[in-house]
Amino acid sequence: MNNIVWNIVDWIERDYKSYPVRFVLEALAWAASIGCSVTMAATVPNPPLLWMYPVWIAGCATYAWAAWSRKSFGMLANYLVLVGIDLVGLTRLVIA
Repeated sequence: MNNIVWNIVDWIERDYKSYPVRFVLEALAWAASIGCSVTMAATVPNPPLLWMYPVWIAGCATYAWAAWSRKSFGMLANYLVLVGIDLVGLTRLVIA
């Protein structure tokens, strides 16, 4: 078990050293995503979607860029679709 933890720590260190800007932006996008999820759970049935949607969109766009920089097609496609879905949701929210 101890070896698994050290392998994960080593992987995180290598990821940071290979592209520090990407690492920091992904960490910020992750924190924003967790913040939105906690906010959503805490404010159901009336979450503050007007400010949450832009945060989700920015996070997904950041993840899409990170996936592109890693040459990960599956993750890039996933996050581009999520950006599209969230843009539709935000548009519908603003128009309604």
